[in-house]
Amino acid sequence: MTVLLVVAKAPVAGAVKTRLCPPAEPAQAARIAAAALRDTLDAVAATPGVVPVLALAGRFADAEDGPDLAAAVAGWPVLPQRGDDLAHRLAHAYADVAAAYPGRPVLQIGMDTPQLTAAGLAAAVRRLVAPRTDAVLGPAADGGWWALGLRDPRQAAALREVPMSTPDTGRLTRAALAGRGLRVGTLPVLRDVDDWTDALAVADLVPAGRFAREIAALRRTPVAGGRQ
Repeated sequence: MTVLLVVAKAPVAGAVKTRLCPPAEPAQAARIAAAALRDTLDAVAATPGVVPVLALAGRFADAEDGPDLAAAVAGWPVLPQRGDDLAHRLAHAYADVAAAYPGRPVLQIGMDTPQLTAAGLAAAVRRLVAPRTDAVLGPAADGGWWALGLRDPRQAAALREVPMSTPDTGRLTRAALAGRGLRVGTLPVLRDVDDWTDALAVADLVPAGRFAREIAALRRTPVAGGRQ
């Protein structure tokens, strides 16, 4: 059974989605992040035949929508993130899952793609465990990636040398995996939410979700100097 690993930050005002400010205030940006995470957790929970695991930076007790987020992952293993930067936190998260679930493949996602569905995640899992596939990479429209799956999660050590959050992150990640001899399959390209333009575009894809409702609420709120 595949482990479906969500790597996320607790949505604390001033610590998440700061590129949405303006038009959002820090607390509004944190509520948007919380909504994106809730939508993601719902999609994971609805995905059949996987073991959901959360690797969390921070505490839900300090976060917007903290009680509901904690309730959404009740019964899930929740691992603290460790490492000085994103690359090392990702590598450590894979290593921790590999130790807890030896021999199981891992598909990892973040909290910036609330348009994900259970059907899309299930398809990604099937792609990961298909014959002649060692890894899958889901490219993001900005040059990064939204998902990384590894048949052997210990191979995530390759991420330690990959610069994160750059237009070349996806290409360099693929090269690092190929450099280890891994056969890398490709998942669909998705747009992740980095700035306000991204937020509007993604909200249009899932108008019934919590994320879209938070974006709509902000658009109805006049913000001096902001873009509505």
